[in-house]
Amino acid sequence: MERTIDVIASGHLCLDLIPQMDHVPLAALSAPGKLYEIGPLAISTGGSVSNTGLALHRLGANVRLMATVGDDLLGQIIIAFLRERDPLLAEMIAIRQGHASSYTIVLSPEKVDRLFLHCTGTNAVFSAEDIDYHLLAAAKCFHLGYPPILPALIANDGQKLAQLFRDAAQMGVLTSLDMALPDPGGASGRANWPRILERTLPHCDVFIPSLEEALFMLRRREFDLWAASTPQMVSLAELRAFADEILALGPAIVGFKLGAFGIYIKTAPLSRMQAVSLESFDCARWADREIYHPAFSANVVGTTGAGDAAYGGFLLALLRGLPPEECARWACAVGACNVEAADATSGVRSWDETSARLAEGWPLSAQRLK
Repeated sequence: MERTIDVIASGHLCLDLIPQMDHVPLAALSAPGKLYEIGPLAISTGGSVSNTGLALHRLGANVRLMATVGDDLLGQIIIAFLRERDPLLAEMIAIRQGHASSYTIVLSPEKVDRLFLHCTGTNAVFSAEDIDYHLLAAAKCFHLGYPPILPALIANDGQKLAQLFRDAAQMGVLTSLDMALPDPGGASGRANWPRILERTLPHCDVFIPSLEEALFMLRRREFDLWAASTPQMVSLAELRAFADEILALGPAIVGFKLGAFGIYIKTAPLSRMQAVSLESFDCARWADREIYHPAFSANVVGTTGAGDAAYGGFLLALLRGLPPEECARWACAVGACNVEAADATSGVRSWDETSARLAEGWPLSAQRLK
């Protein structure tokens, strides 16, 4: 079958409710009994499926979305939102009868990094059975996001997650996995992440979580020690050692999204690159590479979905045959565009518009890792 679809974005899908509250002090969130006036409510779809999928769509990729919603009002809003963008985007969204849809309340007081209040909804039952393998055979890339909030996939030490990636890899599809930060006090925080990744990553070509997510799953002590200051606490040498540790689990391309500090990418040796199922993929050019790209300067309005959008920029650059350093550059560019809007997707520009902005000499942020 001819691979006419660029990316299938699958996994977690929800509705984001984002009140405008950048004037509200952070301390207000822990002060009961008080009323704070806030601005308008932005409503958009959220989760990896929406954030990465719609970023790819805005960039000009041919994308399909595979996820589930409930048969409630929120589910109707999610589907209507996607259909308004492009009817094809809602085609493969399954409706679960008698289930509540997933939603997230996104709080960004004082323009700090956001806080989430999340209802899992139908994502609790999303599993490999929700994947249309016939359509998957027509795709170049299968990208799945947020296993920590897809409990059916990570049950039994990720048995179904590993099987899903094994099946996709055997179909000759480029496989990609993104993460969300587990809830330390919830079931996802107690999951055996080293074992889950050990089973899944041999079948995963691209794995670019945030540094915090990777630390939580594989180096919990360091995550607890550094907390919210993680990017400022690490050096490039430490990232290199950590990336090598993850590459040893089997993926071809490993990276860390570093927020305001940009992105770090490290790749496997040539023997692993030769197993990547992607036409016109230059194995030699991608083998044994290490790239660090700082973030671009941006007028930050909101950070919702920035990492997901950056991942989309990386994947599309990869699919279009760009070299590793350009893929990292595109990840940072799309992420920077994203943060210039309050929601998760409207800041993302088309491929041509983003390319023109890069060509104009877009300045880099002064925040760098050493």
